[in-house]
Amino acid sequence: MKLKTFLISTALITCISARSSAQTAWYIDGYHGGVWGHYPDWNTRFMADMLKKNPDWKINIELEPETWDRAQVVDPTAYADFKALFADQSLNGRIEYVNPAYAQSYNYNISGESIIHQFSYGIKKIRAHFPGATFTSYSSEEPCFTNALPQILTSFGFKYASLKNPNTCFGGYTRAHGGGLVNWIGPDGTGIITSPRYAVEKLSDKSTWQTIAWDNGANYIKASYADGIKHPIGMTLQDAGWKGGPFIGKGDKNGIHSKYTTWRNYFANVAAKDVRPDWKVSQEDIQVSLVWGSQVTQQLAQRVRAAENKIIQSQKLAAMAKVYGGGSYPQVDFDAAWRTLLLSQHHDCWIVPYNGKPGDTWADKVIGWTGFTNGKSDSISTVSTALFKEKDDFITVYNTLGIARIGIVKFDLPAGFTTENTGVFDSAGKQISAQLSPAAGDNHAFVEFKATVPSMGYAVYQLKKVNGTTTKGADIKTLADGSYQLETDLYRVVIDPQHGGVIKTLIVKSLNSREFVDKTNKLAFNELRGNFYNDGGFKSSKDNPVKVELLEKGPLAIKVALHGTINGSAYTQIISLKEGEPRIDINLNIDWQGNPGIGEGIKPGTYKWELPAKPFYDDRNKLLALFPLNLKHQKVYKNAPFDVTESHLNNTFYTRWDSIKNNVIHTWVDVTGDNDKYGMALFTDHTTSYAHGQNFPLGLDIQYSGMGLWGRNYTINGPTQVHYALIPHAGKWDKAGIWADATEWSEPLLAYPGKPADGGVKSLISTNNNNVEITSVEFDGNDMLVRFFNAGTTADVKALLNLNADAVDLVELDGKVKQLLHFAKQKSGGNLLNISIPRFGFRTVRLINVKKI
Repeated sequence: MKLKTFLISTALITCISARSSAQTAWYIDGYHGGVWGHYPDWNTRFMADMLKKNPDWKINIELEPETWDRAQVVDPTAYADFKALFADQSLNGRIEYVNPAYAQSYNYNISGESIIHQFSYGIKKIRAHFPGATFTSYSSEEPCFTNALPQILTSFGFKYASLKNPNTCFGGYTRAHGGGLVNWIGPDGTGIITSPRYAVEKLSDKSTWQTIAWDNGANYIKASYADGIKHPIGMTLQDAGWKGGPFIGKGDKNGIHSKYTTWRNYFANVAAKDVRPDWKVSQEDIQVSLVWGSQVTQQLAQRVRAAENKIIQSQKLAAMAKVYGGGSYPQVDFDAAWRTLLLSQHHDCWIVPYNGKPGDTWADKVIGWTGFTNGKSDSISTVSTALFKEKDDFITVYNTLGIARIGIVKFDLPAGFTTENTGVFDSAGKQISAQLSPAAGDNHAFVEFKATVPSMGYAVYQLKKVNGTTTKGADIKTLADGSYQLETDLYRVVIDPQHGGVIKTLIVKSLNSREFVDKTNKLAFNELRGNFYNDGGFKSSKDNPVKVELLEKGPLAIKVALHGTINGSAYTQIISLKEGEPRIDINLNIDWQGNPGIGEGIKPGTYKWELPAKPFYDDRNKLLALFPLNLKHQKVYKNAPFDVTESHLNNTFYTRWDSIKNNVIHTWVDVTGDNDKYGMALFTDHTTSYAHGQNFPLGLDIQYSGMGLWGRNYTINGPTQVHYALIPHAGKWDKAGIWADATEWSEPLLAYPGKPADGGVKSLISTNNNNVEITSVEFDGNDMLVRFFNAGTTADVKALLNLNADAVDLVELDGKVKQLLHFAKQKSGGNLLNISIPRFGFRTVRLINVKKI
């Protein structure tokens, strides 16, 4: 008995001695996935049982909030057991919800409003199941990061964040930075305490999806200690459905003693006193990549963008209808519409679009989800604009921006009006410029007219029968050499039909007739060019002549269709210019013959997951729309959710997984030259990639076809349709008003039949600066929530509201009141609101019990 006691004591001492000599590290374990991605019905029971079996285990979860709707039904006992374990939300609690986003979106590829709604709807759903849930730390297994997250997270009450995703880096990772903690500073100046990918946290040399922090390996922990990191931490959020329980076992391995922790406990208890220097994270520190240019990715990005824009405009129209007409705000319908939009932004839609059964892949789901959102939004907009309408000869034009606009709108002629005898009159009875076009093909006869519409409001116009009138304006001419000259009050554009319809001249009249086309470059402006690797190499649209079709000849709008071929496939480019409109619109349709390989070719059977070189990375080989610019010493600026980043890349090109560069175009990139004296902004209808380098012109990714992630062949299955646009300008993007131009691109003027009963011109809200965007207007009961985003340099934002409210609060995204605001009544009418908003910051205002003035 004494001998046995001695042996046990000796073993215990030996164990303690070994433990004390081991280096201690911390580990983030948990689960990622959900009912849409991956979550078997047994998983709730498994997590509850494993937590009870392993009392030292703690888990961090990012499970899709809708998961619990099903879990509650299929296994109510397991659901109740897990809920009981989850109830302890203290620092010592064993479960932390680290990503409550509704559909675990990537964030960098969607709008700022979508990100906010991902969190707001996700948190609401989670708290319906777990009322005591607190959200303290943000973390994700995928690279679900964008540099504007600090202000979004802190406004929802988060205190901490992680920029690690060690075990799922297929789609990218963040730039390695320093050691230990940092204070992640967003573009608006908001900071949040963050665990970055350490400088010593290298990318794995045995995979293309991991960093060395994925399992708290000895090399990683020892390197961390050697670099002065006091409390090194690794991480893997397991896929729901993995059956191993604690991911690295008991946590003692190779001289490392790992302790499981929640992020909340790690930040607040373990590393609370660690040094955390500021790190101002740029969008280019978010080093992410998808199969840009592939048709499936392109189309889902277009669908998501269109639905995002549509629902925001629909909410603003519904808010106007409630204020002006006393109608009810359709919250239930908006909840349903937002739900499917948020699901379409799920990261798996973007990175594994082909996964799923035939007819029910992620890409198929996006078609259904965005279709539902669009249908709901259109229905709400129709109802909102149909309130108190009368007479078919009236047209009401709505502006959903916070600034007044002048723009050309298009409207189908109602019965009784013809292109020979119709005039357009404003609310003062003055006839305005109009352009009438007869019916052609499937199109009705229509009228285009220049509407002047106040901010966040509407203006009414009337159609009347008149004698024919002639107006001078935009025009198209055929030049002596066979070129076509398109001319408006702003531009002179010359198209070369003998060489693919490329633009050989783009002159901006207001800038001393400056030429923006670099005529010395061997690549042409608006040329389509790519490597058709199975068909002999690079092919270009300028290899063949185009047939020019004149679609609209002025005086307000001119439009030409260029019909050509590239590598045997027919394409049509429609170029549109309008009087007074700075944007040059280009709609491209390529009717592909078969499935040509475009990009970098790869021999069948040579692709392996772990090989760092991947053929879909290098944009130089993809089909690009190219824009060589007559600008010296070029700089690139690009927008992102709630941000504009000045690029510091020498070029956008890379070929390997361990060398990813952020070459993402969200809505626009702007190339300036001559010390920001002049510039050209390029807009796109979807998130994709752009190309640019010191000896390579600005290019937009149009098409890739070939090997993608996991060896999947990303094919061409039908026509490619892309809408892009150009705005040449003076000055940097902010002085040129490019942010406002992009908002106009996203939220066009909307024309509806009829006339509101209470007046011809109305403005609900206006701002004092075109760099201030009203990103959202929603109702919560009788309270109106208005969100302002400031892309300008002046923090003093003024908003004139033509409404009354019992009180005005500045609120956080979690609903907490940040500050009481006050109206300043104006002699001219309305109430002035002064708000301090830093550059790239947003502020949410709650107007309590809103009433019409």
